[in-house]
Amino acid sequence: MSGSRVNSVFLGNSSGVNFSIILSPRDEETGKFQLADCSGSKRAGDWNLDVTPGMNISKVTVSLTRPLELCLPNATGCCPSPLCVVETLQVLACRGSVMLTQLLIQAEIFANSSFAGNVSENATIIPNQAFKPLGSCPCNLTAGACDVRCCCDLECTPDFQQLFSGSCFTGVFGGDVNPPFDQLCSSQSMEFTPEWFPFLCVQSSLDNTPFLGYFYHGSTSTSKVPSFKIPLQTSPGKPFTGYREGDPIITEEDEFFTVPQRSLAGQCVGNAPVAYLHSFHVKCLTSLESYKDGLPHDVRINTGTADFIQQNVVYRTITDRGKFITESESLHAAEVLCQNVTFAEHYKFFWKDKNIEQVNVTVFLGSLCDGEILTQRFTVEFLSLKSANGEEQFENPGYQAGKPVRAANMNASDPLGSLNIWQPAGRGLCASAAYRPVLFGVDSYSGCILEVDINEDCSLLRGNVTEKLNALIQATHIGKRDNSSYSDLNDWVEIIRLDPFSSNVSTGGLKGICPDVPANLNIRIIFAKVGAVQGIPQQHILAVQISYSTVLWQFQCGLGCKNTLSSLPITASVQFIEVPAQPPIPVTRYQKIYAEFDCNQNEVCWPQLLYPLTRFYTGEPYSQCLAKGLFLAFLILLAAIMSNPWSSKLWKR
Repeated sequence: MSGSRVNSVFLGNSSGVNFSIILSPRDEETGKFQLADCSGSKRAGDWNLDVTPGMNISKVTVSLTRPLELCLPNATGCCPSPLCVVETLQVLACRGSVMLTQLLIQAEIFANSSFAGNVSENATIIPNQAFKPLGSCPCNLTAGACDVRCCCDLECTPDFQQLFSGSCFTGVFGGDVNPPFDQLCSSQSMEFTPEWFPFLCVQSSLDNTPFLGYFYHGSTSTSKVPSFKIPLQTSPGKPFTGYREGDPIITEEDEFFTVPQRSLAGQCVGNAPVAYLHSFHVKCLTSLESYKDGLPHDVRINTGTADFIQQNVVYRTITDRGKFITESESLHAAEVLCQNVTFAEHYKFFWKDKNIEQVNVTVFLGSLCDGEILTQRFTVEFLSLKSANGEEQFENPGYQAGKPVRAANMNASDPLGSLNIWQPAGRGLCASAAYRPVLFGVDSYSGCILEVDINEDCSLLRGNVTEKLNALIQATHIGKRDNSSYSDLNDWVEIIRLDPFSSNVSTGGLKGICPDVPANLNIRIIFAKVGAVQGIPQQHILAVQISYSTVLWQFQCGLGCKNTLSSLPITASVQFIEVPAQPPIPVTRYQKIYAEFDCNQNEVCWPQLLYPLTRFYTGEPYSQCLAKGLFLAFLILLAAIMSNPWSSKLWKR
C-alpha cells in the first residue's frame, strides 16, 4: 500500500471470527516471517483495524493514525524523511485458536509535502514510438509507487518484489517489449520447424522486432465532432437571412422551437426541433406519472428577419375523453389523483417566402387521472399566405421524400381523397386495423387478417376482400405535385385500375376452399425528377397503377377442427419506380458501331492493341517507345523474310 488506508474483504460468515493485526512479523535476523498466532488485537503501533460485518462478506479496513507531515527543526510526531513509513503488516482472521486466513501488507508511505521552488522548463523528451517502445514497462501504471506484480517497475524495492516475485506479469504488458519472434533464426519457439526454415529465417537484432510500436497508432487527426449548437445562418450583429426548407425554427433565446415528435425507434422525443415547411402529426402515449409539460406558449419565435412574434394561443377543454384515454385501471374513487394536462396541441405556421408571418396554437386541456394512459396528439401545419381558399402552397412544388401522397376524388362533391395502407394493431385483424397515408418515396408492405368461416361462399368472399382493399383507395386521381390544385384537372393523373380476375371455377360443392381470391393489392407509382428549386430536386408523379394478385384460400383445420373460423391474410404493397423525366434519345447506327470500339464500354479495347506505341502509354518517353516498336517490327519482318520458301531458294543459289 502507498496510502494511509487500504480496504479488503473477507468472504464467508464472519460470526465468531476474530480479526487482529500484527506489526513487523518478519524476523530481522533471518529475514523470514514469524509464525503468527491469534493473540493479537485490532491495534498495532500506529495502525488500526476496522471490520464491517455483512451477510456473507465483511469489509476489512487498515488505516494509519499518525500524521504524514515532514518534521520541522526540533519537532516530534512527524516524518523525519520523505519516506515516512516502511513497515510490514499482517492481518489475521481466526476462529478461536485456529487461523482461517491471513493478509500480508507491505506499506511504503511518503510524507505529505508542498512544492516550493522554481519549476524547470525542460520538457520530457518522448522517444519516437515508431523506432523505440515508448513504454518499456507498460504495467507501471502508478507514479511514485510500486505496482503489484509489475516486476519491471523500478519503484519497487527488492523486499517488496519478494512478495510477488512468483506471479509477475508476463509478455509485453509485463515489460518484455522486445521478445524473440518465430521468424528469427535464433528462435527455437516454433514447435514444428520446417526444413526450409534456415534458408528463409530472419537474421536481425531484437531492437528490430514486430512488437515495435505495439502501442503506436500512427499519426492521428482531431476528430470533427458535430456540434449540437444552433446552426445560425449569420454571425451576431448581421441580419438574419430567413429560413430555408428543413431549417430548425429558432426562438428569441436562440434555442430550438421544439414539439414532441417520433424518433426512428418509434418513441416520442419531447425536445425535437420543428423544421421549416415540414408538417407532421404524431401521437404519444403518456401517464400521469410520466407526464411532462412542453415548451411554454409565451416563447417568442424568430420570424426569419431577426424579428420576433408572439404565439396566438387558444385554450379549449376536452369533454369526450374516450378518444384520448386508451387504457384505464380500476381504482377506488377515493384513491384517484387527477391533474389538468394537455391532451393535444395544434400549431399553424403562416409563412411567406423565407419568413414566418403568424403562429396560431390551439391547446386542448383535460383531466388525466392516476392509472390512465393518455394518447397525446401534436400537429404542425405550414400554410402559405399566398395560397387561395386555404390550400397549402409550398415553395418547392415537387414531392419531398416522406411526405403523404396527395389524392383526390373527382367524382364527388368534396374532392378531398385518400391513399392509405393498413396499420394493424392488437391481433392484426382487419376489423380493428387503422389506416396510415402512403408516403412519397417510401416502399411499404402491410396487411391484416380476415376471419373466414368454413361455410363462406366464394363469390361473397371475393367481394368482401375486394371491398376492403378498395377502402384503402378513396380516390380517382393522384396529384402530380405536392401543391396540385383541385380546380385544375391537369395537375392530377388518373389512377389506372386493373380489376381482379373474375373466376368461374367451380369447387364441386367442397367447403373451405376458394380459388382466385384477390388477397393482394399492388400499388405502383411512377415518378421522375423534372428539375430543382434552390438545389432541391422536384419530383413529380407521372402515373399510378393498381392491380390485384389472387391466391387460393383453403380452410386450415386447427387442433381437433373444433373452430369453424380460419384466417385469410390480405396485403397491400406500395412500390415507387423512378424513370427518366424524358425518353432517352435513340441510339444511332454510328453510335452502335462506335460503341464496339469504345474502351470504356467493352472489355476488349481494340484501339489499344498496340498500347506501348500509343499516346496512352506514359511509362516511357514516346520517342523511346516508337524506336523500340520500329526495331521490333524490323525483327518480325526479318523473321518473316527468312522463313519464306523463296528465301531458302535464294540462299541455295
